[in-house]
Amino acid sequence: MPKVTQEYMEARRKQILDAARRCFLRDGFHSTSMQDLFAEADLSAGAVYRHFASKDEMITAIAEENMREVLTMVHSVAEHRPNSSVGEMMADVLDLVKAKTLEQDIAGLAVLAWSESLRNPSLAAQFNILFAQMRSDLAEVVREHQKSGTLPREASPEAIAGALICTLPGYILQLAMGDFDGLEGVPDAVRALWPESAAS
Repeated sequence: MPKVTQEYMEARRKQILDAARRCFLRDGFHSTSMQDLFAEADLSAGAVYRHFASKDEMITAIAEENMREVLTMVHSVAEHRPNSSVGEMMADVLDLVKAKTLEQDIAGLAVLAWSESLRNPSLAAQFNILFAQMRSDLAEVVREHQKSGTLPREASPEAIAGALICTLPGYILQLAMGDFDGLEGVPDAVRALWPESAAS
């Protein structure tokens, strides 16, 4: 029997998750059956179960993947562009979310996943971990801006980071509802609200 490569396994996993995204966006989590997912992925039940034991595992994997993309960007900016303005960083995140929504409708999936997390403690716990990581990365950037005087010191870096992150769900919700016109210029407005860099 030929050896299955890691690349093959990763390609199969992506094939399954892409099919799951299409099904979930079309029919919702609860109306999508495992049989629907097998058919959409054009794979046998055994091939799918080799990667995911349940529909809940697929939901969690998709939600984590989406969140980690945003988290990776925040972490990258915090690590490699520590002197960029907070507004520039947040605007970059909004631009990324919009681009990914146009590609894969991650905004629609995010809203579905948030709803699912209200009844799924495991998914809610994963969201909390990812939000905590994002808040921690962003707090490091905020701390540098507070030292330079470009952000106020009256609130903790973590609280300011949390407040900035709170702008994301509203933006994502409007993207999910298709209100692209209403969001035109929002990233530029965010840049304008926090224009100073820590190096200034």
